[in-house]
Amino acid sequence: MKALVLTLLFLLMALSEAKIFSRCELASVLKQYGPDSYTGELDFLICLGYYASYYNTQAVSGPDNDGFSYYGIFQFGSNDWCSDNQKGMHNFCRKPCSAFTDDDITDDIACAKRIKTVNYPPIIWWPWLNNCRGPNMSNWSSGCKL
Repeated sequence: MKALVLTLLFLLMALSEAKIFSRCELASVLKQYGPDSYTGELDFLICLGYYASYYNTQAVSGPDNDGFSYYGIFQFGSNDWCSDNQKGMHNFCRKPCSAFTDDDITDDIACAKRIKTVNYPPIIWWPWLNNCRGPNMSNWSSGCKL
């Protein structure tokens, strides 16, 4: 019985651990499921993932001064992109915020594509504003076998 309890405890611990991508691992997943319009978007999302969460799928920050929190590898805000049942906002990606904190980032990628599609000002992503813009961002995917 003691062994069963310990086994269940270790399984629960393993399930609750965050997936933290390496730069090239994220690049590979993004290449498979991500932006298809130009290479710069791939590099932008790799950079954004680094500065927003250090590639941590379970990152949650906030609430900020307005009461909003930010979720997942790309830090989608509860003010516009997901619902955390706090304030009734837009939920443009039509997901609960918790959906962005699991190891499956396909929905995170889809939400990022949606943001790009609606041409929402990228200022929503403070890491982009501070770190991920400029003429040459190709170093984010360089050296990765894509």
